[in-house]
Amino acid sequence: MSKMLPTRKRKALCAFILLDHLENELEEETVKRQKKQFWVRSWLLKRQEKGCFHTLLDELHHEDPTHYRSWLRLDEDCFKQLLDMVTPLIKREDTVMREAISPAERLAVTLRYLATGETFSSLSYSRISRQAISEIVLEVCKAIYTVLKGNFLKIPSTEEEWHTIAKRFEDVWQFPKCIGALDGKHVVVQSPDNSSSYYHNYKGTDSIVLMALVDADLQFVYVDVGTNGRVSDGGVWNKTTLCQALMGNKLHIPPPSPLPGRIKPVPFVVVADAAFSLKNHLMKPYPENQLNSESRVFNYRLSRARRCVENAFGVLANRMRVFRAPIALSPKKVEHIVLASTALHNFLRRQKTGRALYTPVTLTDREDLGTGDVLPGEWRAEPAPSSMVQLRATGSNNYATNAKAVREEFRDYFSTNGVVSWQQMFH
Repeated sequence: MSKMLPTRKRKALCAFILLDHLENELEEETVKRQKKQFWVRSWLLKRQEKGCFHTLLDELHHEDPTHYRSWLRLDEDCFKQLLDMVTPLIKREDTVMREAISPAERLAVTLRYLATGETFSSLSYSRISRQAISEIVLEVCKAIYTVLKGNFLKIPSTEEEWHTIAKRFEDVWQFPKCIGALDGKHVVVQSPDNSSSYYHNYKGTDSIVLMALVDADLQFVYVDVGTNGRVSDGGVWNKTTLCQALMGNKLHIPPPSPLPGRIKPVPFVVVADAAFSLKNHLMKPYPENQLNSESRVFNYRLSRARRCVENAFGVLANRMRVFRAPIALSPKKVEHIVLASTALHNFLRRQKTGRALYTPVTLTDREDLGTGDVLPGEWRAEPAPSSMVQLRATGSNNYATNAKAVREEFRDYFSTNGVVSWQQMFH
């Protein structure tokens, strides 16, 4: 029909249609801009007026110090000390649009997340948006690990430091020449898109592996996190830098020497469970089908020393309850959470006031000095955390003759020169 119109009218009609189209586009753009002006919910904008995490902490500090400490798993002195360290890394400048979230608020919301495992949506009712919290938690976890790792999560580099660790194992757990208890956990995560079965572990969940060496005081000496859960559990240990350095004699560990009262030199060793392979520097229990009286005593003495790493993981999951359930974040983000949590664990274990708050005496395994019995810590009464899955026993039963000889020397020592009155009662 338009072809039957005169040329002038056709042109006028086309111009009218084009103008109408442009007006519609302009109207849609105006609506979009108006929507963008309200990108923050009104109740979130009242953060400065009504208060948030830091305001609540001030109130708890003055009115209810007990709940202040339980709310973040640390006391005010530890909070201020940690805040001073991380502030240069997490402080943001105010803009003409809004005031920046303060370092104290950023640290508080991150510690609350680690302590409770609350979702970002739940934490947003502190008047910080869920999107902001997701960025803050990752940023602050990176900062915590950065400022603490040098002093609180540093593997020993001198013979004297290794001697100190070994002396504590001998004094506290009656296992000489031990430089750490080793274990690992699958930390259940949210699988990234298009990752297929890359992170799929034997339990049917997606995970990354946390491998840790722990000292006699339940502090992490070394952590390796991030290996995808699909890798066999025995293979994870072999891939760690600690294993490679340990087997390559690159850690400045003291040279072999005899056990107390013995003649044959033996190396300093790490104690582990059946999931690992027996090596010169790595002692594991005797298999059940190879047990006599002496090997049972060895297994019992080794299991006592190995309680250190069990307790470290138990305390971590009990106090950092983000590990009580699968962490619905990508593997890379969970790595930062794990590293920050283990460094923070060590930081709190070394504080005079913070240690008693973070790990009350009854929370961890402790020894009855009269009988030698080990009283189980309260963390053991809790259900196993679903975010931490035990490694499978994939260690090979094949081992070198010299590794067997090292274990036999420890076995003979525990039944002769190193015997204690209570060991026969419990093995």
